[in-house]
Amino acid sequence: MPQVNQRVELFRVTPDSEAVVAMAAKLCYAGGDLDSLQTKIAQNDQSAFLRKVREMGHESVLEHVSFTFLIEGVSRALLAQLTRHRIASFSVQSQRYVSYAKGFGYVVPPAVQALGTQAVAEFEAQMAQMQAWYEGWQQRLGANEDARFVLPNACETRLLVTMNARELRHFFALRMCERAQWEIRALAGRMFALCYGHAPELFEDAGAGCLRGACPEGDKTCGKAAQVRAERKAFLDAQK
Repeated sequence: MPQVNQRVELFRVTPDSEAVVAMAAKLCYAGGDLDSLQTKIAQNDQSAFLRKVREMGHESVLEHVSFTFLIEGVSRALLAQLTRHRIASFSVQSQRYVSYAKGFGYVVPPAVQALGTQAVAEFEAQMAQMQAWYEGWQQRLGANEDARFVLPNACETRLLVTMNARELRHFFALRMCERAQWEIRALAGRMFALCYGHAPELFEDAGAGCLRGACPEGDKTCGKAAQVRAERKAFLDAQK
């Protein structure tokens, strides 16, 4: 099978996400009964209030809304990184139950592509060799369970992942950083754009830590804070 491209879709999201977060925060700070709070939220723009909540760092209220993504065209190497984010739910295509006898998709690193067509051809030949090894072990063992051990980290996987908004902001802070690995950084960027499109007041400042202050990487900084901030400004301007 050929190399694959990353694809991300926002599958489900908590309805009226910003209103849910506003209600959670107002319950903490405002008097009045539930009916009056709901009426105020429905009748008034909550943008300024949500921005204030963000600036206060009152992030627990973000846990009341969740986002579920469908993801494909990503590698098992990415999956290993993604599942380190423990406040999330994952459903992943099984290499035990799904046979790759007809071929597996794979991700070609940009660094390999940058070396030219000969390097890409060499990489593809290696994938083909692993496919042959896989099929050979399938035939000898009669199952996928142990044959899958010869499949590479480049092998494509598909998954459904759910995170709440607070964990998503944490995920974006780590994985949209320029020092993050290229594949998961690309994934985080696509997920961020989808989240912002649905609930901009929850995610306007989400992303690498340097968007909100000094770079948290210390002496390991990439030195691109100004560029990161300029790119975010251009993104936000384009949404207006």
